[in-house]
Amino acid sequence: MSYSPELIEIAQELRGTSKRLDSASKEIFRMAKEKAEKERDYRKALAQQIMIVRESGVPATLVNDVARGNVADLKFERDLATDMFKAGIESLEAIKVQASVLQSIHKRYDSL
Repeated sequence: MSYSPELIEIAQELRGTSKRLDSASKEIFRMAKEKAEKERDYRKALAQQIMIVRESGVPATLVNDVARGNVADLKFERDLATDMFKAGIESLEAIKVQASVLQSIHKRYDSL
């Protein structure tokens, strides 16, 4: 049985997309862990800062604002990890769509 060059190329693209899906899904798990760790680090540091700021005599109405300002870099890292995770999920979905399209094209060529 002889396959057309187009069908072979589509199969290769599909194989490459499958590898990208596998790699991307592993990366998503890594990003999810990093996101959770950044959230934990931020919350722990914020709680510590609230206690420190309270003990320093800052008026109670300003404690949270001052403490949050003191851990702004950790909040940035947390927010960045969250946004990167969301972007990773969207990228994974795009790869899934690409794989689906390639599968449809492959079936179409295969049935000709």
